[in-house]
Amino acid sequence: MEQTLEVKQDSGIRSALEAALILAVGMGFGRFAYTAILPHMVEEGVLSVWAGSVAATLNYGGYLAGSLLAIYIKAHNANRMCLWSIIGTAVFMALLALPLPSLVIIAVRFIAGVFSAFSMVAASLWLLESRGHAHHAPLLFVGVGFGIALSAELIVLADWLQLSSFKMWLMLALLALILGVIVFNGLFRNNSLVGSRHKAQTSNSRSVISIKPLIFCYGLAGLGYIITATYLPFLVHQVLPEIDSSHIWAVFGIGAMPSCFIWHKVHQRLGTQLALQINLGIQALGVALPAMGSSAFHFLLSAVLVGGTFMGTVTIAMSAAQGAAHRTRFNLLAIMTFSYGVGQIVGPLLAEMLRAYSQTFTSSLITAALALLLAGAIVIGLVKQPS
Repeated sequence: MEQTLEVKQDSGIRSALEAALILAVGMGFGRFAYTAILPHMVEEGVLSVWAGSVAATLNYGGYLAGSLLAIYIKAHNANRMCLWSIIGTAVFMALLALPLPSLVIIAVRFIAGVFSAFSMVAASLWLLESRGHAHHAPLLFVGVGFGIALSAELIVLADWLQLSSFKMWLMLALLALILGVIVFNGLFRNNSLVGSRHKAQTSNSRSVISIKPLIFCYGLAGLGYIITATYLPFLVHQVLPEIDSSHIWAVFGIGAMPSCFIWHKVHQRLGTQLALQINLGIQALGVALPAMGSSAFHFLLSAVLVGGTFMGTVTIAMSAAQGAAHRTRFNLLAIMTFSYGVGQIVGPLLAEMLRAYSQTFTSSLITAALALLLAGAIVIGLVKQPS
């Protein structure tokens, strides 16, 4: 009996690591590597600042469209969608290794966003529902931070080797395919529904989560963090050109990795409501820091605080949603991803409007911080005790 439990535990950890690698590719590479490469693309004349902002916004638009399509992904075929998300991400990164017009680059980033959403929803469904390992959710979401940190440091290495942004994209595309080969066998290893005991434990809680406030709060969280996640290396490159901005971005990703476990523990100890309020409050401070000063300390602490909380928000909110999913007739994880995507589209558009008016990102950062504080206020109505 003990040996059976150990085998199941080892299988769960292995599945969680494989799911984490899927997010490392789909989110860390396909989505957030653009943040670190954008300064190089602008410097090389591949994109203007305006076209870069549009490409970022359309990428979030693709994420939104992908989350809508992901509503139709079922747990039993999530493994296939995980594989397609890796292949699609690799292909559309490889396309950026070609000298394309700005409009085509923008279109490529839109489609890449679709595959990023697929990776988030499919990997979550595969691990939490199909494999039944909801208790390994923190390890799953570590993949995003790992992908950000790994891609950022590879970009630093590529810059040191004086490689162009085209070769940076090609390097990441090839690595994405290698990671895809690593997880292939695991995705099709006994894909039957297992671990119902864990799902039952997740669903049975002392309080009931109100789904609508959770969705709305998650959308505001998407708006709140995305301006930092889009422009932090660009801001560092502008204000402190002597510092390699990719290192700051790597700190952002490194901070996200342990945060999934930390915030999972906080969630277990304090509950969804209080855990989210603390998380969003710290995140709001991190977002506002570059508006308070332009020293290396401000940027570094911002990377630590936002990097150390934004995936914590995902870990808490998506785990809470997975626990409440049995009370809905729709794919709640996909709806949550859609809400987050709406916030991520509004964020860069709002930032560009405010920057055009004030010629700085200060007002954009303050607005994003206020959005996070508002999300924290909405959390007050998140949990209702069962009668």
